[in-house]
Amino acid sequence: MKDKIILFVCKGNSGRSQMAEAFFNSLSKEGKAISAGTLPDKEIHPWTIQLMKEVGIDVTQQKPKLLTEELIRKADKIIIMDSDSLKDISSENLSKLENWQIEKLLGKPIERVREIRDEIKKKIEQLNKENYL
Repeated sequence: MKDKIILFVCKGNSGRSQMAEAFFNSLSKEGKAISAGTLPDKEIHPWTIQLMKEVGIDVTQQKPKLLTEELIRKADKIIIMDSDSLKDISSENLSKLENWQIEKLLGKPIERVREIRDEIKKKIEQLNKENYL
């Protein structure tokens, strides 16, 4: 049986979706997560690195990636961080789509970003209960 592939999508792929990918892959026994952005940044945001390090996960080797049709096709489940990314998912893939409505990190104080990180972790743990990990 092939591992399930879950795709996390946001605009810059330097914060929320990278956190989700890292949490999923650190907890997964069978599945694999990939993250991508509709307009990926050049690098992961330093706060993402710092805040994931606080929970024992090193994301320094991860790089923002462009969302492609190939990634979408390979995914068993696609989770978008907010509705902004919805326009980049074609209608034939909507059946495997879930929208988490995770608040954007940009411009937020680090305390709020830490809360958003913890919210993402809780959602990943919920996926575990649904047998996606």
